Amino acid sequence: MATVASLALSFIQLQSSAQQPAGGTIAANTNQTEVRPTSDADDRYRIGPGDVLDIRIFNRPNLSRDAVRVEGNGMIRMPLIDTEIQAACKTEGELAKEIASRYLKFYRNPQVDVFIKEYHSKQAAIIGAVNEQSRFELQRRIRLLELLTYAKGPTSKAGQTINIVHAPPALVCEKPLPASAGGSDVASAFSSYRLSETLKGEPGANPYIEPGDIITIPEAEQVYVVGNVYSPLTIPLNEPITVSRAIAMAGGIKQDSRKDKIRIVRQESGSSTKKEMLIDLSAIEKKRAEDIALLPNDIIDVPTASGKSFLRSLLGGVIPTITQLPVRVIP
Repeated sequence: MATVASLALSFIQLQSSAQQPAGGTIAANTNQTEVRPTSDADDRYRIGPGDVLDIRIFNRPNLSRDAVRVEGNGMIRMPLIDTEIQAACKTEGELAKEIASRYLKFYRNPQVDVFIKEYHSKQAAIIGAVNEQSRFELQRRIRLLELLTYAKGPTSKAGQTINIVHAPPALVCEKPLPASAGGSDVASAFSSYRLSETLKGEPGANPYIEPGDIITIPEAEQVYVVGNVYSPLTIPLNEPITVSRAIAMAGGIKQDSRKDKIRIVRQESGSSTKKEMLIDLSAIEKKRAEDIALLPNDIIDVPTASGKSFLRSLLGGVIPTITQLPVRVIP
């Protein structure tokens, strides 16, 4: 969690500047700094700090303005109007109506149009076991599953959990996230869903993405099949896997293998201690022995009939670092 927390802090600080170009852009017709509307059905974009607006006043070119940047406090200024105008939390139409009302004391029935020229206030990021890690500028409200499609989906190594770290609301007009049952602010800043349910579009696992959200998909735990098999490989533990199935996934054993001397090297949980187990694959195939379920970081080593094993070289190299394998970042 320390790593996720530091990522969240860095991203939130990046959000406050609202000046950097995003790693990805989702085209749509709505605003950024996701102002949390009072209704989840309201998908309209709402203006936020850092957004750039074009403001047109019909037959009043001296009052029209290009590239008006919304300040960090959500306000803008317009000619002849003494006070600042709140732009944040409003749609284009709502802001146009507000500006028009301010000019009523100068002109009869002023016609105002507001267009969002650049979107900078509403950003979200997705990292971890996805095919295209990126930061996105959101130009409308979208749900988790849709954002996942823009990241080109989870990788084959993705686990079954998808986590969201929520940034606190940046503006008072934003709707705060609901507190947890225990009233913990920490708990309400973090959500977790089952990836398979999100991919099915189940409503409970497919929430709206909020401004500043960081979505992470951790990689699944893995097991390793090495030695005298046709295709040595690493297998993500997305579901329970037994010894015989793991060997089958590796293409099966070669003819000169010792089926009765297959070894499993298992890292003891929470320590550097390792233990070895000998497995008789022939007995498993004849249902005379249990087909053992593999645990994270297990290594299956299939020796040759001559006794040659890949295990010893692994003991000095791969095994000590298994628990420290880095999360693969896909640029």
